[in-house]
Amino acid sequence: MTATEPTTSKHNRFKSIRAEVHPFCVVCGQSNPFGLGVKFTCTEDGSVVARFLGHPALEGFTGLMHGGMIASLLDGAMTNCLFAHGCVAMTGALNVRYRDPFRSGRRSVCAPGANAPWHPCIC
Repeated sequence: MTATEPTTSKHNRFKSIRAEVHPFCVVCGQSNPFGLGVKFTCTEDGSVVARFLGHPALEGFTGLMHGGMIASLLDGAMTNCLFAHGCVAMTGALNVRYRDPFRSGRRSVCAPGANAPWHPCIC
């Protein structure tokens, strides 16, 4: 096992929580045929990682991902980060300040960390 792979018990808890309370999430629900199907994985330090391809069908302006889609990805990432720590919660408020455009057609990594001073979505 590498330093970034979760222990079996953490990984099982993460999968169990997602399957029980979040199967049809529009961002990451694997049972939602209309969802994005983003696959978050948990790491040993309790953070989560997902790779995402910004499809042109999710654009607002030509060549740029729609801001609502970006906010949904961030919301899904933070929810999955909570699941990785055994916490079941939902978003009460979400404020997003867009620093840079998120270009469609690019593979991106979304990697929020529970101990990070800010939660990056690296695009």
